[in-house]
Amino acid sequence: MKVFISFDMEGVAGIVDWSQCRAPGQPYEEGRRLLLGEVNAAIDGAIAGGATEIVCNDSHGTMYNLDPAALHGQATYVAGRHKPMYMMQGMETGADAAAGGPGQFSTAAGGPGQFSTAAGGPGQFSTVFMVGYHGSISGESAVLSHTYNPQVISHVEMNGCRVGESGINALVALGLGVPVALITGDRQTIAEADPFLPDAERVVVKESFTRFGAVNLHPDVSRAMITEGATRAMKRLTTMKPPAIQLPAVLDVHMQTADMAEVASWVRGVARSGLRSVRIEGEDPLALFRSFVAVTYITRVSEGR
Repeated sequence: MKVFISFDMEGVAGIVDWSQCRAPGQPYEEGRRLLLGEVNAAIDGAIAGGATEIVCNDSHGTMYNLDPAALHGQATYVAGRHKPMYMMQGMETGADAAAGGPGQFSTAAGGPGQFSTAAGGPGQFSTVFMVGYHGSISGESAVLSHTYNPQVISHVEMNGCRVGESGINALVALGLGVPVALITGDRQTIAEADPFLPDAERVVVKESFTRFGAVNLHPDVSRAMITEGATRAMKRLTTMKPPAIQLPAVLDVHMQTADMAEVASWVRGVARSGLRSVRIEGEDPLALFRSFVAVTYITRVSEGR
């Protein structure tokens, strides 16, 4: 079984300040150690539950926050900040490989850790884990909350329901027909994901009381809980379904300024819906996600208030 782990940083126990999430400095070095601990805990739990291959996508900031050699389970590390699929980069390669389509690695069949063109082979992902995720910019107070780019995006709804990065990224899992089996972060993050990820194991590692304050579990405790949650998730995979997102789906993206909405409307599949808002809708969840990612990239030219 092949597991895709998309990990962020703000939802990790012990992290409550931007200095812990941005290089350089001692707080960042501490933050990245805390992050590594939770990612490795998820890997350990996945392997204990039967995973045979792990792909980890570094989804935070510069997207190269970890020492690849320190990852457990000889996990593949997807790193670097220019990613067409952003927080879900690497998952589409497995889908292509499973379907025999373009983009997969080409190596001799039968070797360990390879992508396979055979349907149902090691190139096909069994599930998605979301580790260290955080709440949305428009939701209840959650530590370091934002939705992709807080300088641009003020609020996002999917099918009329407020959504954070977990629900937006779940479009990819839906498009590839796999469940999101695990999500970790603070309680607000978990609650926000509930409408879209009803089957997922939930691990709450801290209780936010403001956007810059939380009661954090000790790292050893949070890691043990994540490992246990990941193992339970793997054991329950046969009963889990892909994310509960009704199609055709509608993403309503609200911007900080009218200029940002205008720039966003230049993306294919994106239409201006208001003075400071755009709409993305359709039957194909992968197309919706790609258009949203394009919006986050293109609007950087107009970010800031």
